[in-house]
Amino acid sequence: MGKVTGFIEFERQEETYEAPAARLGHWKEFVHALPDDAARTQAARCMDCGIPFCNNGCPVNNVIPDFNDLVWHADWRAALDTLHSTNNFPEFTGRICPAPCEAACTLGINAAPVGIKSIEHAIIDKGWDMGWVQAQPPRQRSGRRVAIVGSGPAGLAAAQQLARAGHEVTVFEKNDRAGGLLRYGIPDFKLDKHLIDRRVEQLQAEGVRFQTGVLIGAMPAEGAGATVGNLSKSQRGADELLAEFDAVLLAGGSEHPRDLPVPGRELDGVHFAMEFLPQQNRVNAGDKVRGQLLAAGKHVVVIGGGDTGSDCVGTSNRQGAASVTQFELLPQPPELENKPLVWPYWPIKLRTSSSHEEGCSRDWSVATKAFVAGTGKDKNKVKAIKACRVEWKDGRMQEVPGSEFTLQADLVLLAMGFVHPLASVLDAFGVERDARGNAAASTDDVRGYATNVPKLFAAGDMRRGQSLVVWAIREGRQAAREIDRFLMGATELPR
Repeated sequence: MGKVTGFIEFERQEETYEAPAARLGHWKEFVHALPDDAARTQAARCMDCGIPFCNNGCPVNNVIPDFNDLVWHADWRAALDTLHSTNNFPEFTGRICPAPCEAACTLGINAAPVGIKSIEHAIIDKGWDMGWVQAQPPRQRSGRRVAIVGSGPAGLAAAQQLARAGHEVTVFEKNDRAGGLLRYGIPDFKLDKHLIDRRVEQLQAEGVRFQTGVLIGAMPAEGAGATVGNLSKSQRGADELLAEFDAVLLAGGSEHPRDLPVPGRELDGVHFAMEFLPQQNRVNAGDKVRGQLLAAGKHVVVIGGGDTGSDCVGTSNRQGAASVTQFELLPQPPELENKPLVWPYWPIKLRTSSSHEEGCSRDWSVATKAFVAGTGKDKNKVKAIKACRVEWKDGRMQEVPGSEFTLQADLVLLAMGFVHPLASVLDAFGVERDARGNAAASTDDVRGYATNVPKLFAAGDMRRGQSLVVWAIREGRQAAREIDRFLMGATELPR
C-alpha cells in the first residue's frame, strides 16, 4: 500500500520531456523516466483503498498495489517479478499504454491519481539495467508444436507463454522484422525499436523460432491493407500450417484502414496513415525506401483525432512540415472529465499529446467533403481540402449551414482507425467472422479463443478488433493458456 500517509504528503510527479525544439531534431525517445527516489515517492502515494480498482482498470490485471509497496520499500527485484507475473512486456506498456489503471485509481476521485505508468516504466528499465531480465527456457519439452501468425504484442506474449510451457513455437511474420505494429505502426520517438529486439532475443533463447518475410495465405487485394505487400519473400498456405502444427494462433493486427470515399480521394497526396508511418520507421532502421512519403515543406492535414493521428503529427513535424492541421469529426471533449459520473471507467476528456505540443492546429466537429486538385502540372495532386462544420443532434451528424471552408493541403493523412483484420488471412483459413469482420472466437471457458476451424485460435486485434497494446498482451497470454489446455488437457499457465 505504500506509505500510510503518502497520498496526503506527496503530490503526483510526472515524467519530464526533452524540450520540443530539441526533440524535433531526432527520432529517439525523449521521455525521462522518474529517478529511483522520485519513483519510490510516487509509489508511496498508493493508498490502502480497500478495493484496488486499478487492478480491474488494467486489462492485464497488474497487481499494482503490491508492486507499488515493493518499490516504496526499495525491493525492486521483487517489484519486477510481481510486474512480470501479469505482463510479459512492461517496457511497451510503460511507454505507450494510455494507462486506464490511472483513470481507475481511487486517489483520482478527488486528487491526482498515482503515477502507475511511470512506476511501471521505472521498474522494468531498472530490471534491464541490473540484468534481472533473463531468458526462462522450459525444463522439459512437451513435443507439441504451435504456429503463431503475427509477431505483434499478442503474438509475442502468446509465444513466450507457450514456449515456457515447453511447446515448440514458431512465429510467422509477413514483414522483414518481428514486432508487428509495435515496430511499423508506432514511431521510434514513442517506442525505440531496440526494446523489441532484446525481447525477440529473449524469446529466441527460450526456444521460439521466428520466420520473417513470410505471408500466410493469399496476397491481399491492393488497398486492402496498407502495411502488407512488398516485403513478404515467401508464402505459406493455411492448410500447410494446420497440417504441420498441433495448434495455430492467429494474432495479427487489425490492419484494414477506414477509408474516406469523397470526391478527389484518388488524388496523389492522399494516403492512409499506415502508408506514411512505417516508411519512416524503415528509414530509421537503415532501410532505403524508394519514393518515401515526406511531409517536408508541405501543408499537412491529418484526418482523425486518435493516437495514430497524433503519431502522424509528430512524424510530419520531424520531417519539416510547413504546417500541420488535425481534423476530428466529433465535438471537442471537455478539458476535465465528470469524475462522479465516469469513475472508475475510462473518461472522455481532451487529451493533448506530446506531438500536439510540438506544433499542430487542431479542429473539431469538421467533416471533409472533398479533396481538391491543383491546376496544370498539379492537376492530379491534392492541393486543398473542402470541409464543413457539423453538429450532433440525437446522435446524428448534421452539416452547419453556411460553414463550408477550404484549407490548403499538400499531404493528407487518413488516420480514422481500422475496421477489421485483413480478409485474406481469415479467408485462407476459412474462419467465421463476427459482425465487425473480426475472427469469431469466444473467450468463455468452453471454447476459449478457439475459432470454428479445428485447432485454430485467434487473439488480439484479430479477434477483438483495433485496441490497445495492453489488451493485445492480455489476449495473447490468455489464448496461450487455452492452447496449452487444448494440447495437454490441463494447464498451469496463469490467466
